Amino acid sequence: RFDKSLSFLQSPLLLIVRLYWGWQMAQTGWGKLQSLAKVTGFFTDLGIPFPALNAHFIAGLEFAGGILLAIGLSSRVIALLLAGDMAVAYLTADRDAIGAVFSDPGKFYNADPFTFLAVSLVVLAFGPGKASMDYFLRKRVVGTAQSSSGLNSTRSEGLTGSALDGSAGDAVLE
Repeated sequence: RFDKSLSFLQSPLLLIVRLYWGWQMAQTGWGKLQSLAKVTGFFTDLGIPFPALNAHFIAGLEFAGGILLAIGLSSRVIALLLAGDMAVAYLTADRDAIGAVFSDPGKFYNADPFTFLAVSLVVLAFGPGKASMDYFLRKRVVGTAQSSSGLNSTRSEGLTGSALDGSAGDAVLE
């Protein structure tokens, strides 16, 4: 009961996390787009293959992905891509922080990719919440499908949740 009574906080919290960190990610991507030569040089120094191509891809992913994360559109797909981006950032630019995860945890969680990785994993695991474009579009599509097929809302709700649209577990919260 206690868990269920507090579940109303899930969507507002996910919205705040997505808005703030989506905006931060978009700004990071925008900064990279404005200095692609510098990012390419950094990627070259790190030994990342195809540094120019990857600089363009990562800058675009972080900029567009941050915006999509903030509005909650294709949230889980974007979260998966951003989590991969941050994992590579750890492995290449902050490798010593990974090695210190148990001996010096501060070094691990103070590394630049930590918060972006954590937020990406939260959105990947829990979805974007009800205050998102994913949820709105899913409800709109479900509403249209219900009207045309005559399904009742209780039965169709269990059929609509998807790991990619951020709706897993929403039926429990409604």
